[in-house]
Amino acid sequence: MTHIVVDPVTRIEGHLRIEAEVEGGRVASAWSSSTMFRGIELILQGRDPRDAWAFTQRICGVCTTVHAIASVRAVEDAIGAKPPTNARIARNLMMAAQCIQDHVVHFYHLHALDWVDVVSALQADPTATASLAQSISDWPESSASYFRATQERLRAFVERGQLGPFGNAYWGHPAYRLPAEANLLAVAHYLAALEWQRDFIKVHALLGGKNPHPQGFLVGGMATPVDPSSQASINIHTIAALKDLVKGAREFVSKVYIPDLLAIAGFYKDWAGHGAGVGNYLVYGEYPMTDQKGAPLYIPSGVIRNRDLAIIEPFDPRKITEQVAHSWYRYDGGDKAALHPSKGETHPTYTGPKPPYDRLDTSAKYSWLKSPRYDGLPMEVGPLARMLVSYASGHPEVKGLVDFALGKLGVGPEALFSTLGRVAARGLETKLLVDKIGDWIDELALNMGKGDLRIHDTSKWDPSSWPREASGAGFHEAPRGALGHWVHISNGKISRYQCVVPSTWNAGPRDASGLPGPYESALVGTPVHDPEQPLEILRTVHSFDPCMACGVHVVDPKGRELARVKVR
Repeated sequence: MTHIVVDPVTRIEGHLRIEAEVEGGRVASAWSSSTMFRGIELILQGRDPRDAWAFTQRICGVCTTVHAIASVRAVEDAIGAKPPTNARIARNLMMAAQCIQDHVVHFYHLHALDWVDVVSALQADPTATASLAQSISDWPESSASYFRATQERLRAFVERGQLGPFGNAYWGHPAYRLPAEANLLAVAHYLAALEWQRDFIKVHALLGGKNPHPQGFLVGGMATPVDPSSQASINIHTIAALKDLVKGAREFVSKVYIPDLLAIAGFYKDWAGHGAGVGNYLVYGEYPMTDQKGAPLYIPSGVIRNRDLAIIEPFDPRKITEQVAHSWYRYDGGDKAALHPSKGETHPTYTGPKPPYDRLDTSAKYSWLKSPRYDGLPMEVGPLARMLVSYASGHPEVKGLVDFALGKLGVGPEALFSTLGRVAARGLETKLLVDKIGDWIDELALNMGKGDLRIHDTSKWDPSSWPREASGAGFHEAPRGALGHWVHISNGKISRYQCVVPSTWNAGPRDASGLPGPYESALVGTPVHDPEQPLEILRTVHSFDPCMACGVHVVDPKGRELARVKVR
């Protein structure tokens, strides 16, 4: 039995440690440990709930909009505020844009290097690479000169010894299978995606003022005014700019991302047999299609148990709990308790490990993440969960996309329950949303054309109109999965706040019954060619798109300075 420690797991947001026991060339057991503490719930106590979204948005530098929307929805649920039509549509546009950009960034910049041997691209024939590119897409940037220029750019990095983002990987590992030409293609599109995503996310600037951390959210609606005759508002020029950005996004996703995804996946079909995980999937649902409470959602909610696509259970928020048996927290009622987030407690209690940090004591507490459970079961959340629930629910667009991808790869639906399925689902969701987002732009333009310029519900803005005690929950399908915020308001101030984030669902440790979380379960059975270079472990972990900063944060409760950054 060989013990492997991967710490830190790189190309993610935040700090994650994975420990695994490898026997017979495969992972026999695995443990997931997040190594920072999140104190946002404590920071919010006593504050005005109308300000909470601005604080929670700072949970992460990547997942910015997602905490804003979950927070405003939680407070709106508590006080009874109802966003008007323009706000609902603008929020859908911002959430979809966040998801599209985030998924593209994940594929190329956070995950592709687990499958693409960058240094191998130096041996590629640019002319052959051009032929390969032209065989899978009519993207205009597919000439031999384009790929030759990329290759020379990469060669200059190597010769200077400055590989930058390409410097930390297991280049030459035998688990890499792409021919050199496919590697060069992927490197070129890695660089192209950097430029594309920077342009596309201007959607957030147009609707919310800036990115990251857009400023346009507001409890009861949005802060960005709507007025076709004003240059300082969402107007006809805004609509035209949004359409141009979406047109470019549709081109890039359809002609670059999806062809690259299918081409790379074709060399790794055996990964449809690895990384299945817990087999339970949870989706809150997203993108309300009307203004009514309980409106139909473009991506439906639901629960799948034991990979049974024949039964989609309705989502019941009362069944969510969090446990801390293996987490560095304590509960007043005992550490084996399972608390609903509305009654959640945040009492940090660090108990190790001690230097030299060579091994976690996994029989005790070993992570700053709690263990969320739904009806007592660990649940995987994220793009795979969403596409599975939508597919099994008969969502016509999702069914068409999934069947197309399965047909192109020559695999059956069972391949979805895997590391490869997770990667494919993220790409298919991107295609789904990039094709849908234009409809919401048209809907916004049509509503403005009717003369409806409302963007904010002011009827509940005054705290004197609120109940003395009020509780609410806000749900959102973030790029990485099901995100929930719970708030309790007493006399106009926050008395309790809890966030259960996607990476807590997926990366959380074992619970009081010893049930592993999704990361821990998915790693079991993963082949490991070389314990000194555990590339395969990274493939499965990265397929979830970890974001530990959302799950944990550092805070000094006495307000002391922890660090000072100087710009010279």
